Amino acid sequence: MNEQATPEITLYTSAVCAYCVAAKNFLRSKGLAWTEVRIDTDPAERERMVALARKTSVPQIFVGDVHVGGYDDMMALHRAGGFEPLLSGKDA
Repeated sequence: MNEQATPEITLYTSAVCAYCVAAKNFLRSKGLAWTEVRIDTDPAERERMVALARKTSVPQIFVGDVHVGGYDDMMALHRAGGFEPLLSGKDA
């Protein structure tokens, strides 16, 4: 079997966050699924996000174990042609 599953996409978000909405809209436009982790309702998840991303702002986006960053980082990576390779399980 050479088929590689798309790595899980995880978004750390909060309720009132325009960039979180934009990130979800972008992923939706690509036909991608993601797991959303709300840090505004779960302090333990906020701590986990800060430990993983070393950032306190949302969204924080992960493709598999790769920390993409926030929405602007994801879009810059996409424009540079580096986002899609992450989805195939290859590093950008």
